[in-house]
Amino acid sequence: MPWAAACLSAAALELPFPLAGPMPPWRSAFAWLGLVPLLWAILRPVSIAPRRPLRRAFLLAYLCGVLWYVGNCYWVRDTMMRYGDMPPMAPTLLLLGYSMVLGLYFGLFGLGIMLVRRTTGKTELALAFAPILWAALELAAARITSVPWDQLGYSQVDNALVNQLAPWTGVYGISFLLVVVNALLAGGLVLSEGRMRWTGAAAGGVLAAAGAAGIFVAPPKPATAATAVLVQPNLDVGGQNNWAGAQWDRHMAEFAKLAGEDCKSYIAGIPQTQAPVREMACPPHAAHPDLVAWPESPAPFFDQDPRFRDAMTVLARQVQAPLVVGSLGMDYSLEDRDWRDYNSALVIGADGQRVGRYDKIHLVPFGEYVPFKRLIFFARKLTGRVSEFSRGRERKVFRLNGHRYGVFICYEAVFADEVRQFAQLGAEVLVNISDDGWYGDTSAPWQHLNMARMRAIENRRWILRDTNNGVTAVIDPYGRVRQSIPRHAVDALPAEYGFCRDVTFYSEHGDVFAWLCVVLSLGLVGWAGRKLLVTISNQVG
Repeated sequence: MPWAAACLSAAALELPFPLAGPMPPWRSAFAWLGLVPLLWAILRPVSIAPRRPLRRAFLLAYLCGVLWYVGNCYWVRDTMMRYGDMPPMAPTLLLLGYSMVLGLYFGLFGLGIMLVRRTTGKTELALAFAPILWAALELAAARITSVPWDQLGYSQVDNALVNQLAPWTGVYGISFLLVVVNALLAGGLVLSEGRMRWTGAAAGGVLAAAGAAGIFVAPPKPATAATAVLVQPNLDVGGQNNWAGAQWDRHMAEFAKLAGEDCKSYIAGIPQTQAPVREMACPPHAAHPDLVAWPESPAPFFDQDPRFRDAMTVLARQVQAPLVVGSLGMDYSLEDRDWRDYNSALVIGADGQRVGRYDKIHLVPFGEYVPFKRLIFFARKLTGRVSEFSRGRERKVFRLNGHRYGVFICYEAVFADEVRQFAQLGAEVLVNISDDGWYGDTSAPWQHLNMARMRAIENRRWILRDTNNGVTAVIDPYGRVRQSIPRHAVDALPAEYGFCRDVTFYSEHGDVFAWLCVVLSLGLVGWAGRKLLVTISNQVG
């Protein structure tokens, strides 16, 4: 029964996240109770508790975590099968290995709360510790293994009521609240004291109902003040894109045509059906947009290529707008006595002059570089078609048309503490260029979009999200997708957005709340572990 409960939690926790497309908001309700079966399995009454409870608690939670990662990140296998050039069984084995490593965070969660229960004899203290430890482990996943994918709080990205925590605590505060409610509900099953048991369960039920109802709360609708054209080229990520001769001219002409779009049908919000309702937009603007963006893509845009530089100069002057263009940057390193390659965003002014370049800092392991190359000498990158990049060294804010823009690239969208630094540096709007073509038709593009939406909420900034093949969208400061276009189409999105100058507590101070949870967790686990060792020593003595 406990093992089945752990599996049930894994299944319930899959539901609040996109599975194979956009997620209907009502499914976020499962996050308010998905952990209850696991907490019951770990902390069920002492009278029926097994021998070696610490090991059992770890394994129960570990099983839940491994199953959750296999289900949530199944797209890792699909991507490796399609682009990894691996033997048939290798992608499956790598997905299992990936899930078994990250599932350790779940295992530590189970071990930690059982350690507190075993040491103190108080189930209520273990339940009270659960949200603190969960938030601490989510921060560890971001900082140690650098895979903070679909943390529990992302499940509430459509919940305007609960999301008011994010500008203060980041996504970690939302995760904390969700685990608080799960712990209260679980208390109704595992606590023995009548009054505390039913009072806690009732409070959990009320909070769960009130919190889940937040999906019906409409967030404010901030005003717009500018327009952008987000180009979606839909290039084949697995193909050869050399663009020699006439092919280059044809692509540049198409880029210029798309950049000149000023009236387009678009999808308001995230489409929930196979036939989403479309609206027509002809944004009120001057004779030219305020920004044109080209995404991260396999286009042969090399920073040092005169042909590319000349083409961008001509295009910027033609559309009379600044450009943000995904490209491959190169710098000569005196230290290495060689050229370094960067995954970059080139910024060009409306006059055609180069404004600057942002080099991606947080690279994708096994996709853009191989970690511990000497140790893992046998490892291949996620795709052999992508060069190994160097890390950028500086977060930059670019001044365009009198306003400040922060640009970040693809995978960087999942790192809350890194994106918030652009707002801290004065960015009034954020631009996220990405190539989600590697994911194919899986849940990953939608999961990635939701994490970008949370960055907008945390920093109260508009995000212009330009992708190679979708989801290209404009996100307002409350995380709502205001405009988007269909995936897998050569298209452009003329979109309205605004500027924000106020800096949220989270933008200014970062993961203060999560670090507080880390300190409390280390202190309590250290105290409980020491007390347990003393007890064991006395028993042996």
